[in-house]
Amino acid sequence: MNPSPFLQVHGLTRRYGGVAALDGVTLDLARGQVTGLIGPNGAGKTTLLNALTGLARPEAGTVLLEGENVTGLPAHVMAAKGVVRSFQIVRELSSLTVFETLLAAPPAQSGETVTGALFGRRKWWAQERANADLARALLERVGLVKLADQSSAMLSGGQKKLLEMARALLMKPRLILLDEPGAGVSPPLRLEIVRLVRELKAEGLSFGIVEHDMHLVEEVCDHVHVLAQGRALVSGTFAEATADPRVVSAYLGVAA
Repeated sequence: MNPSPFLQVHGLTRRYGGVAALDGVTLDLARGQVTGLIGPNGAGKTTLLNALTGLARPEAGTVLLEGENVTGLPAHVMAAKGVVRSFQIVRELSSLTVFETLLAAPPAQSGETVTGALFGRRKWWAQERANADLARALLERVGLVKLADQSSAMLSGGQKKLLEMARALLMKPRLILLDEPGAGVSPPLRLEIVRLVRELKAEGLSFGIVEHDMHLVEEVCDHVHVLAQGRALVSGTFAEATADPRVVSAYLGVAA
């Protein structure tokens, strides 16, 4: 039996000037699965992630999260509903340590409000301790705990990708959207990312992954959607999708 859709996209459209970055995209991301979003440069993959996470408002179409219409909701609302993402280019908070960077991630912290800081100190301190404990545990899980007190600016590209995943996990997501997690990552850290995605999937977390590294896609993805020119071109397993002549044409620019 096929897994049920967790997030469904119907006819999503987004234009920049006269160019349709998304041109009626229809696809879904299955619950508890790793779904790959692949395609040539300019296919609309990152724009799709932006539209799904409230960073770009679609001009047409709908996004359903477990049947609820969440089209165009802002990023903080989508995050509160359990949909979080990483970015292709990681912009770390260079003035913070690795540990402090994680502590900045949890939403709705009591100490961030005047009332909470002045009159809810006991709750605030308990929340801070819980967040710190969880942050330490996540740094241990992603293999960065020994670097907890180091400046986040000193991390390698792969380590920053792992820190982004830890930051996403601190928000207790149900769906994580990763934008090129393998880009600029050394082979050992790439293996760590693959291991982590597999482990989290086994624990029931859902993923959508934009990636150009086809070996990584083949290793971790249960299902693949191929985008081209802002449209969903082909869907299926990795083997099925990459064997389709239309995919070869989209990547190589030759007639199918």
